[in-house]
Amino acid sequence: MGSSTSPRDIDVLVVGAGPAGATAALNLAPIRQVALVDLRSQPRPRIGESLPPAARRLLSDMGLWDSFTAEGHSPCYGNRAVWSSPEPVETDFLRDPDGHGWHIDRARFELWLRDCAVDRGAMLVAPGRMQAIRRDGQRWCVELRTDAGPLDIRARLVIDAGGRAAPVGRALGACRHRHDKLFCGWLYGEASAVGPGAGFTFVQAAEDGWWYTASVPGGRRVMAFHSDSDLPQARGLTDPGRLMERAAAHPELAAILVGSHFTPTNQFGVTAAQSARLRPFVGASWLAVGDAAFSCDPLSCQGLLNALYTGLMGAQAADRCLSGDDDALREYGQALTQVHTVYRRRLAYWYGAETRWSNAPFWQRRHSALDDA
Repeated sequence: MGSSTSPRDIDVLVVGAGPAGATAALNLAPIRQVALVDLRSQPRPRIGESLPPAARRLLSDMGLWDSFTAEGHSPCYGNRAVWSSPEPVETDFLRDPDGHGWHIDRARFELWLRDCAVDRGAMLVAPGRMQAIRRDGQRWCVELRTDAGPLDIRARLVIDAGGRAAPVGRALGACRHRHDKLFCGWLYGEASAVGPGAGFTFVQAAEDGWWYTASVPGGRRVMAFHSDSDLPQARGLTDPGRLMERAAAHPELAAILVGSHFTPTNQFGVTAAQSARLRPFVGASWLAVGDAAFSCDPLSCQGLLNALYTGLMGAQAADRCLSGDDDALREYGQALTQVHTVYRRRLAYWYGAETRWSNAPFWQRRHSALDDA
């Protein structure tokens, strides 16, 4: 985008082109003037590869189902867990009315959603960074910095889809409340698509946190360890070699890695993984979606589903608001509060089921949170 001498007037500015932001944009673009801005022209490497079966309904409702299936993501037929007992337990999706879930190529999935938004009429500005936001009468004045120079946007409504940073909400006075200190070290590797663990998501509890692994498209597998950032065990999360050594100490996890011929690549990283929420979720002519609204513990496998759901619901609330419905944003905020409350209760139940290391700091913290959920 080139430098602008006068503001560009649009209906909705979506700050953040991840799954939630792109979903909001693609649903609004056919009926509203929409701009979608993101810090990066390409999604950065990250984990978050599971879509549960319920995503099928959302994708169908948004007219994306046929396009999604053409992307060729890998089916996920259930979960296998070593949790609350040394013996593994499998939960399959055979009886789920929505069928199986998916292990996705996360970067390709995000780019596909962006492309869908652009195809439906959204203007994509990437890379672009929000420098300032202020209210001017009935519109937001937003200053963006792009590679081609400054760009001024005047929007009737702004959607914060900027992930855990929640740049819009925090700039407008909202506060982000963290529920815990969960941190994740992850590692990709080349692996066979057959063998132990194929087609399943695997989770294993440990004294100092929990492990996760799943196959992803393209002959790859991801492995990750989750612990609290202030615990000694978290120090090794930045070292792929130490991750592999520690994984080898857990027989079920090690069997999956060995059986799939897992060979680590140089693609690894660490990321915040804590549960957190924005207070409030909405304000005067703005709302938050996805991780900007509330971020989910990876144990829930709800992160991407939450992004799609809040992106769709946020788009509907935005359209209602722009059409003169004064209750639209308030009702969206109330709905998100209810969803967040249910999520917190379920998360407390899942962590509460693991009692083998009740005196270990990581699990003490989760169990003490049961009464607060």
